[in-house]
This record gives sequence, structure tokens and C-alpha cells, in this order.
Amino acid sequence: MKILFISNYWKWVLLVAIGLSSVSCNKFLEEEPRNSTFKEVYWKDPKAGESAIAGNYALLRNALMDGFSGVGNRYYIYGDMTPDIYIGINRDSYSHPEIGKGNWTSNYFAQSYGNWTVFYKTIAMSNIILKEMPLVSNDILILEQADPEAFRKKIMGQAYFIRAFSYFMLTKIWGDVPLVTESYDDPISAPHLGRTSRIEVMKQIEEDCHHAINSLSWGYKTVAERAVTANRGSAYALLAHLYLWRATTTDLASNTPIMDDVTRADTTINTLLAQGGYALTDTAKYGDIFKGRSSEGIFELNVSENTLEGSSAHIGMKFLNNSYIPTYGAEADFFTKPAYLSSHFYKIEEKDEWVWHQDIGQWVWETVQTRALDTLDVRFKNNFVNYTADRPVCIKYSNIVFRNPGQQLEPYNSNNLILFRLSDIKLLQAEIALYQNNPSRAITIINASRTRYGGDPSSLLKPGLAKTEVMKEYMIERGKELYLEGHLFFDMIRTRTYSDHIAWLSEARFKQGGFFWPVDPRLFSENRLLVQTEYWRGKI
Repeated sequence: MKILFISNYWKWVLLVAIGLSSVSCNKFLEEEPRNSTFKEVYWKDPKAGESAIAGNYALLRNALMDGFSGVGNRYYIYGDMTPDIYIGINRDSYSHPEIGKGNWTSNYFAQSYGNWTVFYKTIAMSNIILKEMPLVSNDILILEQADPEAFRKKIMGQAYFIRAFSYFMLTKIWGDVPLVTESYDDPISAPHLGRTSRIEVMKQIEEDCHHAINSLSWGYKTVAERAVTANRGSAYALLAHLYLWRATTTDLASNTPIMDDVTRADTTINTLLAQGGYALTDTAKYGDIFKGRSSEGIFELNVSENTLEGSSAHIGMKFLNNSYIPTYGAEADFFTKPAYLSSHFYKIEEKDEWVWHQDIGQWVWETVQTRALDTLDVRFKNNFVNYTADRPVCIKYSNIVFRNPGQQLEPYNSNNLILFRLSDIKLLQAEIALYQNNPSRAITIINASRTRYGGDPSSLLKPGLAKTEVMKEYMIERGKELYLEGHLFFDMIRTRTYSDHIAWLSEARFKQGGFFWPVDPRLFSENRLLVQTEYWRGKI
């Protein structure tokens, strides 16, 4: 389409799908080129649906992780680096520290993280599938599928989900974005499209989620599909997040959420918990969550060396030093900021000492409370080492496989890209409780999480805390649970706790939508209807 400047639309997208036509559901990136890229031939192949949806997953992974423009780890940059509390940088040639300062006006940022083309390529593939799959005859599908209609629904349900997820990322990052739900055979004659209001975009996401729910089933047909193939649970998780985002960002001038959407989120999560079949992972096997396909995985993208799909550019590798990858230096490119650890993993220590009271002019022997690191928490023990140093090391994603194991060369990260998991969804219930003016229920949920991970008992919340204090502790708990999982910046926006951790985001800038990213100005030359994100007009 013209808004995306995707030339040779069918040839480009179908080449990806055809290159993946022989892949199983859990091996999305293996390439086996075929001879023809013409859609008339392609969709007469009974395996076309499988290869097309495999291509759709591959495009989504590239959009979030690898990128076609050489820009890696978009998912983590948008969700974890934007607040200046989580990620410290030792070495960087791309000025990434500026991201945590809210300064996104450089040409590099605008042309890389400001360019949404990779997401629209994913959407384009979904649109192709949704257009073509209904036209594939049962006579063709029956050659490979015992139940052609069930197969058709499963493929289309996944395409609806991937399109919904892609638009959810787009609207969280840019707000208003072009909304295209059609597949055009001739991109040259496709219409120019301007930016659609985020309200309409969110409505489309909701509709796509419902289509996915109606087309997909709970559970998985094979073990290989677990978590890495979207199912009904994946759509419910996305829908829950959508409702809370819509409840809190429809009107940026108001701090009062839309309660109808809060109720929808509550109902959606209750259904997911009751029927999804997910279970929290034993904390003794905490690290297995991030290798992938755990019992609590709801939707994740395959980055496993078991299928030679590990990543040499996974953000986890930027936190590792030569203790984990011998060819690396003594200091990793990125590190975990000590301020994050001390403000999140804390315990209360008490000791008696003399304290000078200026108001009465004398010393008083009393009990004083101080904070110290809570090193008992499973998440602390498993995710961080060298934590007393200036540059703590994060090993959350340290499942490294060497393709040349003898010499420990060719390291690849084999940690799946976790997008939705059960712990995230269960914590959202505390947020819902706070919006419903039920802080006691929120405290119960937060304390259950802290107790489960063996945190120091002093970190448990006392009854009777004010709602604002509970909200801060809720965000601390999500910060412990979801560090480097792409959620935390958006959590701060949703809960209005951004002022606690994001110095550059004033209330005035927030109300102007100044947390949305600017759009790559190069896209305007391809589409006369596109305009710059409102806050960034005149600044870039």
C-alpha cells in the first residue's frame, strides 16, 4: 500500500510465505524456496495456509525483535528502555541513552524506532490470509486436512490475532495510526490513508480479537504448538490488555478510567483463568518460563535453538559479559540500574538507636526503619548477579547455545520472546481492583505474588493502605515480575504512575500525548495524507 511504501506487494509477502511452506508450527523461520510467487499458483497448494501463517509469525517476530531495517529489539526498546530506570548502557553507538530522556528527535531514532513499516508488513500478511483463505476450495484442503473448515478457521483465527496484536503495538506506540484491513492486489492503485483515531483502531482490535476467539479453541492440538501458536487464550489475554489500555488512555486529560472497559477486562480475565488451562510455574523452575512453552505461557514467539531459531541479537545478550560468552568483554553493553533493584526488591529492617529530634532539642532512643535489598525473592536470585557492583548483570535471558560448542563460538540466545503469560494476567486483577476502589483485594493479590516468590515478609503490604500507595506498590510488583518483558512503560502510562520513574514526562506533556513516538518523516513523501504525531509537530 502507498501508506507503507511496500512495492511488489504480493511478490514480496508471498515469497516469505512460500519460503516457509514446509515449516511445522514450531519452526517458523526455516526457508525452503519454491519456484513460483504467483498467488494463483500459491493458493492452490493445500499447504498454503500453513506456510502463510508461518510467514505471518515470522514477520511479527521480525517486527518486534530483529527488524528489517537492522534495528533490533524494538519490543524491549519501546516497553523497557523508555523509562530511565531499568536499563543502563555501557557501550552504545546509537545514542540509546537519549531514549530514556524522552528525546527522540534524532534522525536515527526517527528513521528506526519511528518507522512503523515492519508492523504494517505483518498486517499486510494477515490481510492476505484473511482475503485468500475463504477462497481456497475444500477440494484442495482435503488433500492435507481431515477437516478443511476447522483448518480454515484455525488459520484465519491466528491471522486475526496477529493483526490485532500488531495494531495494539502500533496504537500504544504512536496513538493514531493508518487503519488498513483490506488486501490490495495492486499496491500502486491502493488508496492513500491518513491516521485513524486510536479510538477506531482499538475498536478494530476488539473486533479482531472476537473473530479470533470465535475461530480458535482453548488448548493446543500438539505439544509443539504450546504458547507459540495463538489460541483462544492468547486472544483473551490481548483483549484484557486492550480493555485496560482503552479504559485509561481514551481521554488523556482525565485520570478516571472508563469503568465499562474495566468491567470488560475483569470479565475477560475471569474467563481466561477459568477456561484457559494455564498454571503458574513452580518457582523452583523459574528460569524455564523464559526458555519458553512453560505452563504459564499464553503467547510467545519462538526463539529456540531446539529448532535453530535462536537469536544472535536478542536483548538478553547485551546484558551478558565474558562469564557467559567468552568472546565478550568483561563489561556487557547493557546493565541493570542499581536504582531499579533498590527501589523494587526491598525489605524493611528495624534497629534501635539514638535519634536527635530538633523539635524537642534532645536525643531519643527509638526504633528506626531502613530499607535493604530483598535478596530472598526468587526473581532477584534468578535474574541478577553482581548486584552489589555499580553495573549489575541481568541473566534473565541467559540461555545461550553455542553452535560451535567445542570452541564456545557462534553464541545464540534460546529464550522465547514472552508476550503474555499467566503471572502478568493475574497481577492485572490488582489493577482492576484499584479502579473498582477495592484496595484490600489488590493488596491480597500483590501479597500473594510476593509470598509465592519467597520475598522477605517485611515486603508484604499492611491492611488499610491508601489506594495511591497500593497503586505504587502494584507497579513495583509488576516491575519485579515483568522486568525486560516489554510491559512496564505502558503500565506506567495506564496507571498514571509515570511521574514516579519518568522524569521527562510531565503532566502537561502526558496530556498532549507526548509519550507517543514521532513518525519517520520519510513516510510522508510516500503518502500526502500522513501527518506527524501531534506532540512532535515542529520538533522534528
